[in-house]
Amino acid sequence: MHRSGLDVLLATERQLLHGKRIGLVTHAAAVDRSLRSSIEAIGSIPGVRLMSIFGPEHGLHGQAQDLIGVGDDEALGLEKQIQTRVVSLYGKTFESLKPTPNQLDGLDYLIIDLQDVGSRYYTFQATMKYCLEVALPLGLSVIVLDRPNPIGGLQVEGPVVHANYESFVGVHPIAVRHGLTIGELATLYYRDLLQRHQGKQIGELRVIPCQGWSRRMYFDDCELPWVMPSPNMPTLDTAIVYPGQCLLEGTNLSEGRGTTRPFEICGAPWIDAMKLARAMQAMDLPGVVFRPVWFRPTFQKHAGVDCSGVQIHVVDRKRFTPVRTSVALLIAMRNQDPSRFAWRTETYEFVSDPIAIDLLFGSSQERLAIEQGASWQEIAKDWESQEEDFAAMSREGWLY
Repeated sequence: MHRSGLDVLLATERQLLHGKRIGLVTHAAAVDRSLRSSIEAIGSIPGVRLMSIFGPEHGLHGQAQDLIGVGDDEALGLEKQIQTRVVSLYGKTFESLKPTPNQLDGLDYLIIDLQDVGSRYYTFQATMKYCLEVALPLGLSVIVLDRPNPIGGLQVEGPVVHANYESFVGVHPIAVRHGLTIGELATLYYRDLLQRHQGKQIGELRVIPCQGWSRRMYFDDCELPWVMPSPNMPTLDTAIVYPGQCLLEGTNLSEGRGTTRPFEICGAPWIDAMKLARAMQAMDLPGVVFRPVWFRPTFQKHAGVDCSGVQIHVVDRKRFTPVRTSVALLIAMRNQDPSRFAWRTETYEFVSDPIAIDLLFGSSQERLAIEQGASWQEIAKDWESQEEDFAAMSREGWLY
């Protein structure tokens, strides 16, 4: 039997919440095996008083596009229906990303139930970390309901965040593909908080683990329902390529938003699709095939304009290295027309400097190397020690 942390809570741990005042950080993808939302499921436990509900980026219902601030009124009538307050943790300012002490006042537990996708830039685990940083020093205990890492827990890939490059897409020095569940990340963040608050009493963290998940499993091995955690994460296939393809957000290349296959499709109006596909195939990258495509995004970059590029078809998940693959692809697309390629310079996740690509990589090293003509192999070589160090450290937090 495969169970999420929510399912385990409902089956064996519900007495923990009897008579308690609860705050819940959640979203549309946090469902039980029968597709009940965590709000409905936890709210139905006898004696539970659901006092506050907090929604992350994309909104409580997952309807908002990336980088779009969400107001507290986005609950669409939910607040009246369940007679509790709803708070957005992704508004129009950086300060909105964290709950305030007043918003947590009077709670017995803060419960966090969010579906992560195994990539450092995916912001739900950042929201969790910010909640821990506010709640625990107040003495408020936090319960994290764990969920599977959809892309498995054995592979670690990509650089970690360096000092002075922290942001909402890099809240901690973890690798891009971190190989951890959101509950395991919580244990790492809790350990860090304990070190920072030496000698001071803070609240307790409890992680309720999944049942039946092992590190070799992808989400489709889990017999659990997939619900889109965000508008541009429609399938597991999207999550598998996302650790690399999200890097295109830091450029003027389309990462496929505004199409039915976001992140799997990418390109730009000036790209020669056939030439790009041949170049990528010639690299013989493991576990992947590139097919030339033509597409017209309906929104965001190049909306309404015909673009060409490639679609990434992963044919061997175990061999596929998404971050290395996308760096090779980014370089190949940039090389087709460096005069038309550009790094994104607009404010990104509330930060204007460093620029987006540096926030995504976690430093300026990769951008500078690309500008100086480095190959993807040379860039990836510099990651190896970071990957090894993070993999060794992260095993201390393994729950499975």
